[in-house]
Amino acid sequence: MRDHQLRALMQVAESGSIRAAARDLNLSQSALTKALRELEESVGAALVSRSYRGVEFTPAGQALLTRARLSRSMLQKAQEEISALKGGSGVRVAFAMTPVVAAAVMTKAFREFERIAPDVQISLVEGLPSIAIPALIEGRIDFAFAIANSKELPFELSFREMAKIETAIGCRKGHPLESAKRWSELQDARWALNLSAGSQGNQLLRWMRERGMGEPKRLTYCDSPLLMSDLMRRADRLCVGPKTLFSDPIFGHQMSLIAVEPAPPDMVLGVITLKGVPLTHAASQLLSCFERHLRGIR
Repeated sequence: MRDHQLRALMQVAESGSIRAAARDLNLSQSALTKALRELEESVGAALVSRSYRGVEFTPAGQALLTRARLSRSMLQKAQEEISALKGGSGVRVAFAMTPVVAAAVMTKAFREFERIAPDVQISLVEGLPSIAIPALIEGRIDFAFAIANSKELPFELSFREMAKIETAIGCRKGHPLESAKRWSELQDARWALNLSAGSQGNQLLRWMRERGMGEPKRLTYCDSPLLMSDLMRRADRLCVGPKTLFSDPIFGHQMSLIAVEPAPPDMVLGVITLKGVPLTHAASQLLSCFERHLRGIR
């Protein structure tokens, strides 16, 4: 495998077609096609296929693409660290953060980090497992704060528990079910849940099944915390989430808690990293800032 062959593979994925990739790399289509063919010969497997939908990656191609992106990301991080050691700029830290961490400690952690590393550029993405996991595996982010089940994470990832988070059922203030005390009263309620792998919604449904409760019948699937909060306020949906988040004066504005018994089990908040890949100095500093302020959170 040669560098120009891997760059051709990654550019096809980013550009969406061989023609566009050749243009973006300032190559002829024949030169790019030759690089892909040589790469396939090198690994002994077909990597891309063409159909009426355009270029698609085979399972082997997708596996190689993921590792190639990770390799490129690791080299970029090494270059940034070397530049920093020489007094240069351009150091970046990218991470994912779940809303409960943002509401509880983000301001304090950012202020502390900006004092010790004022020139580091920060990139932030949503801390949902469906977003954070692919970004970690491809090296697009350094770490992720997420509420997750470690048993459901891919083997490439490492999960370190940081806190147990109280789970609550939330609704808008004044909702007809706001004063409900029993789960049976919620049987016909409208819900909005994130049901991606390892999500809080999936954990709630699994817990309800284990206890023999009837699962929600009127369900809206949603993987955006912002849209979910709008569904609660504007469309009378019930949601499951961290109690501290629903009680936050900004995120939880006009929200209320439904104190049903028994309460759903606590959620596990932790930091997810790529197994066997050390964090850069800047990423370690930022993670430490958050960890100091996350102690004791519930």
